[in-house]
Amino acid sequence: MGSAPTGASARRVDACRGRCVARALFAAIIALFLAASDVAAAPRAVVLDIDGAIGPAVADYVVRELRGIGQSDTRLVVLRMNTPGGLDTSMRTIIRAILSSPVPVAAYVAPSGARAASAGTYITYASAIAAMAPGTNLGAATPIQMGRVPRLPGGAPDQPNGQKGKEKGSEDKTSPAAEPADTETRKAVNDAVAYIRGLAELNDRNADWAAEAVRTAVSLPASEALKLHVIDVIADDVPDLLRKIDGRTVKVAGKPERLATAGLDVVTAAADWRTELLAVITDPNVAFILMLIGVYGLIFEFLNPGAVAPGLIGSICLLVALYALNLLPINYAGAALVLLGIGLMVAEAHIGSFGVIGVGGIVAFVIGAIMMFPSGAPGFTLSLSVVGAATVATAALFLLVLTMLLRSRRRPVVTGKEGLLGAEGETVAWDGEEGRVRVNGEIWRARAPRPLQPGARIKVINREGLVLVVEPA
Repeated sequence: MGSAPTGASARRVDACRGRCVARALFAAIIALFLAASDVAAAPRAVVLDIDGAIGPAVADYVVRELRGIGQSDTRLVVLRMNTPGGLDTSMRTIIRAILSSPVPVAAYVAPSGARAASAGTYITYASAIAAMAPGTNLGAATPIQMGRVPRLPGGAPDQPNGQKGKEKGSEDKTSPAAEPADTETRKAVNDAVAYIRGLAELNDRNADWAAEAVRTAVSLPASEALKLHVIDVIADDVPDLLRKIDGRTVKVAGKPERLATAGLDVVTAAADWRTELLAVITDPNVAFILMLIGVYGLIFEFLNPGAVAPGLIGSICLLVALYALNLLPINYAGAALVLLGIGLMVAEAHIGSFGVIGVGGIVAFVIGAIMMFPSGAPGFTLSLSVVGAATVATAALFLLVLTMLLRSRRRPVVTGKEGLLGAEGETVAWDGEEGRVRVNGEIWRARAPRPLQPGARIKVINREGLVLVVEPA
């Protein structure tokens, strides 16, 4: 019969078992980590949604997402667009991010019924893959005219008076269609034509139609866009798009790359709170209201030092409004007129010109609000209802101040000798027919026809220099 293990050998056995268990656990953790890494590294296609006008918020969203995408697990970025257009600066920011992206980008106009007008057309031409869903359209890429020459919707600018009498048959056949009449507009259109032609040549697309879309604002449905080689494919949805473009060779950062998109996992990168907040404050209506709140808050604080809350709220609102206005296309003359109008209405409360300065302030305010945001940029115009509501609120404030001013003119004088007559107080000290009294919080020398007791209530009946004539109240 074998002997039982001693205490030392038992401890060695336990230690050996512990090491084995630790190794097994370590191996299991490594296996789980590798499995998780394999899952995380599974190839995918990231979808970014552009729904609405293209502005600073959309540009910030797209640029941050493109910069944060890793090449190890992302094979394609899909910009799913439904936009009426937007700001030129935001559009060019997005295009620069697309052209410098190490991951191929596909512009996909979807869902059915969507459009990629104006800035959306340029982004489509800049992308490595251009796709559309059935029932969508793109085009109308003419730059919005902000200058002096008015433009008809989707057409040419109004002709000068000397050219209105010309018949259509007498037009110069060699001149470009709808050639702008003024130099500034021609410069903007020609710059846009050169820009979109460069994008078309970069991705081997129809440059002639692109130039026509800029010059005459033409649009195309999906089927015709495919026939004219404006887009590369028509797809029902994102998985269908991935199947149809699989195996194509595109240019990515200037180098050819073969796409392997079949079977990719589709992940949608939604906009975060930062994008949502930026979209709210860069709305012209919100920025305009924040500016008014800021200005009125600071004015109230200056007129009532120590109120604190109006000055604090006003400062925050004004700084946020200035940040938003820095990102938006505004007319600084219009902003100056708005501030001038507010200043004139404040001056009315102090000068008291019976409405002359105040009416001028209201007129300047309305004209400035209309001029402040140039019309034409889709999604970035100031609503007339907001202008009307702000004008009514400002005019109501002005009328309130004017009413208070007129009432103050009708009130009896409450300063000097007249302000003391009839006022009541109390005696502080008294000796014979003279003493001291407290009236309206101040100590006065007083005289009365008969002695008074300290602390007795008195009434002022006259004033002789700095001496009050009083009697018992």
